[in-house]
Amino acid sequence: MNKYALITGGSRGIGLGIALQLASAGYHLAINGVRPESEVIHSLDLLRSKNIRVIYCQGNVALAEDRAAILHKIKSEYGALHVLVNNAGVAPLVREDLLKMSIESFERVMDINLKGPLFLTQQISHWMIDQKQNNPDYQAAIINVSSVSASVASAARAEYCISKAGVAMMSQVFAIRLSEYDIPVYEIRPGVIKSDMTSTVQSKYDELIANGLTLQRRWGTPEDVGKAVLALAQGSFPYSTGQVFLVDGGLTVARF
Repeated sequence: MNKYALITGGSRGIGLGIALQLASAGYHLAINGVRPESEVIHSLDLLRSKNIRVIYCQGNVALAEDRAAILHKIKSEYGALHVLVNNAGVAPLVREDLLKMSIESFERVMDINLKGPLFLTQQISHWMIDQKQNNPDYQAAIINVSSVSASVASAARAEYCISKAGVAMMSQVFAIRLSEYDIPVYEIRPGVIKSDMTSTVQSKYDELIANGLTLQRRWGTPEDVGKAVLALAQGSFPYSTGQVFLVDGGLTVARF
């Protein structure tokens, strides 16, 4: 049976790492991103080399009209969707002290990191429920990529931490609501992952990791996150809806 997955922010970084793992397992993909398709063609071709179908759904998940267009394209091209991976997210444009954080920065981060995924999930949940009711064998999963910042606070990027804490609660409330339809919802919290988002602070985290920030003294990779997403998408944790899966190299293990 063909399986179809939507990955928001799937053309680079953690999203591409997730996409590569799902592609290698035979999932056909809908990749969302804000950049024009011509600028992500290398990533799309890389995924297509795995002998799966790939469509690109350009759009900003923070905008209602873009969310509708993403969903319309998937329905038109595939006619089905089994996995939603809410991965798209942004860091603050400037790391700013909490007492100086601007309304503009807060709203931008919250719109992209929380509001967009929430209402995209709401729309896709209706479609998944319809598919489930029309086909008892249909299996779906919703996987939200948040961050250890959902529970590890940083006053220099408060809006990001607050948005990810929101994603954590969003995962739980959708898990509750969709449980009657046997549609599991999971949250993955990556730690320090080497990607374009962390490239500007690489030297800082190189030193912190070397000095024991994480139990496993290396950067996490998009592949590490992708493997966790694949396990959840394939149903390897069927009795764990609403739960948090940490991919952080032991960063959040309490120590003294």
